[in-house]
Amino acid sequence: MKKLLSLGPIFIVIAAILWALDGVLRISLYSLPPAVIVFYEHFFGFIVLLFISFKWLGDLKKMTKREWIAILAVSLFSGALGTIFYTSALQQVNYLPFSVVVLLQQQLQPLWAIAAAAILLREKITKRFLALAAVALVSVYFVTFKDLNVNLDTGTGTIMAAALAIGAGFMWGTSTAISKFVLKRVNFLTATAQRFFFAPLFALLFISLQGQTQALFTLTFEQIRILLIITFSTGMLALAIYYYGLKRVEAKISSILELAFPAAAIFIDYFLYHKVLTLTQILGVIVLVFVAYMVTKENKHKSASKSPKAGNL
Repeated sequence: MKKLLSLGPIFIVIAAILWALDGVLRISLYSLPPAVIVFYEHFFGFIVLLFISFKWLGDLKKMTKREWIAILAVSLFSGALGTIFYTSALQQVNYLPFSVVVLLQQQLQPLWAIAAAAILLREKITKRFLALAAVALVSVYFVTFKDLNVNLDTGTGTIMAAALAIGAGFMWGTSTAISKFVLKRVNFLTATAQRFFFAPLFALLFISLQGQTQALFTLTFEQIRILLIITFSTGMLALAIYYYGLKRVEAKISSILELAFPAAAIFIDYFLYHKVLTLTQILGVIVLVFVAYMVTKENKHKSASKSPKAGNL
């Protein structure tokens, strides 16, 4: 059991690497409204989770009103609004990869997560941790922007894109702490299944409000195939892996480990699109790995001082 607990950070990193691959898969879905993509990726995932329902149905009896409210908030914030805001922000700047959207979302999301962990979960934020977080955020800037310049020349959509990116970062960041709150009581599969049940319901609401209902019934075979691939890789599978790790890692530490996302993304660019890595990017990745190692040591120390409850697996 102690060995499994110590592997929690590794599962967070694996999930972040899978999410880095998500953009590659979604390129062919550009013609679909964001809410429609959110609906189908969660709907397909929930159907799969029904086949292992015996693993999580019993947990529903353990949940109090507070846990139900929390999982509804995560489904709305992270499952629906976060994705819709971020995709809409990228649309405002014509999907520029090195735009203000990427900067604001990636740089602010960990800060929202750390603040939420302190406020909602009463996690202790030490000066040492804040210093490591600051170093990690600077490293992410080096990793993401290889020439260290942010593209601000994106026309009139920049201000709206910035607002949407901040909103997406807030939704995803706070959801880390809220998810941790739920995971303290239930199995990681329970939390995954609940999010994949409620998120498509919220997506349907947005689809209806935006008058995009027709798009639900015009999917091509190729789009369905990509959505299924997402379900078994960067969607349901990645979230289940993430929740498995988050159950064993403090939310504040998870927010730093998730920065493996931009680090993995530049290597995907290198291997798939043959984009040359710069010295600043390589340096940024090295520093990120060091910070991840340091916060993982902190998590191991805390895990060693706690005795796990039976039935968490």
